[in-house]
Amino acid sequence: MKIAIVTAFPPSKVTLNEYGYHLVKNFVKKDTVSQMVLISDKTTESKLMDFENSHKIKVNECWEFNNYGNIISIYKEILREKPDAVLFNLQFMKFGDKKIPAALGLMIPMLLRFRGIPTVSLLHNILEQVDLESAGFTDNKITQKIYNFIGTTLTRFILKSNTVTVTIGKYVDVLQLKYKAKNIKMIPHGTFDSIEEPSFELAPGPKQIMAFGKFGTYKKVEILIEAAIIMRQNSNEPIEVVIAGTDSPNTPGYLVSVQEKYKDIEGITFTGYVEEKDVARIFNDCTVVAFPYTSTTGSSGVLHQAGSYGKAVVMPDLGDLALLVKEEGYKGEFFNPESADSLAKAIEIIFNDDNYRKKIAMANFEAASALSMDKITDMYMDSFNQIIKAKN
Repeated sequence: MKIAIVTAFPPSKVTLNEYGYHLVKNFVKKDTVSQMVLISDKTTESKLMDFENSHKIKVNECWEFNNYGNIISIYKEILREKPDAVLFNLQFMKFGDKKIPAALGLMIPMLLRFRGIPTVSLLHNILEQVDLESAGFTDNKITQKIYNFIGTTLTRFILKSNTVTVTIGKYVDVLQLKYKAKNIKMIPHGTFDSIEEPSFELAPGPKQIMAFGKFGTYKKVEILIEAAIIMRQNSNEPIEVVIAGTDSPNTPGYLVSVQEKYKDIEGITFTGYVEEKDVARIFNDCTVVAFPYTSTTGSSGVLHQAGSYGKAVVMPDLGDLALLVKEEGYKGEFFNPESADSLAKAIEIIFNDDNYRKKIAMANFEAASALSMDKITDMYMDSFNQIIKAKN
């Protein structure tokens, strides 16, 4: 089978690039995949192909973030390649953070379906489950209504795909109820790498709290730094904070402002963008992974990564994080997302009871191992085959 995948891909910094990398990495392992056509965004550096069977991949860099012509360039490239099936790795700002290029890009699956090309769209978030105010989009009620109207319209475009997959079971119910859709399938997010069981022992050196992601909208690191300050006042034990990642595209300059605000506080490291080769080290060095979120916008890739590296986590009991705990078996210590004291206490509970830390870490590794990315890509292969069979 010749498969095309439309996704951002490292070294791109566009959203979902890491997920696209791990999808491709696992697809090309399969004997049933003869060629993988990577329909990716343009980057000045070569695409990251540091895995086996990369010779199966044909790279077509034909789109750019916020480019109005993406709908034409991607559509033409797929028609030219004539793949047996196409997978779109999507969220609502996949092709841009400006309304028109974002919307035009999300119309492509519908156009391909009309041309009879088997199309699966993986939708990582749905607007119906996003608190627009908490997630940092807007607190204006009129603007929220406009966003919701646009989101509903775009969702209808995406639902024209042969199959739309979502990563959380509740999303299936929401889409079926609101849109009367019959083509929704739940395929879990999955864990990026199938790794050997990690050591659950503490890394040498000071205990370390790590947050990972794109910060500034609903992911605010001030509460984490304030929690660490509180913990240092309660104990003489050295505590380090690692902020791993970059600004959200919606909040440029956020992390620089945080660095300036806390420049006199020792033991805080801002790593900037974490290259794929450095992800394992960042996770392995930390004691606890923290989720300083005020909202959620989809299944958390960071939680799945924390599980794959056998890490204990502290997180707010809200939105999609709470759903993942219920649906996939992840464990963590919960805190009030508006209280640094609550976060400090949650971390201290784990820091002060190493057996409890290990118990959470082992449970998260077990949850992650149950849904490794090779199993997830098998589910996508089944979806492709079902569509092709129905077509014929």
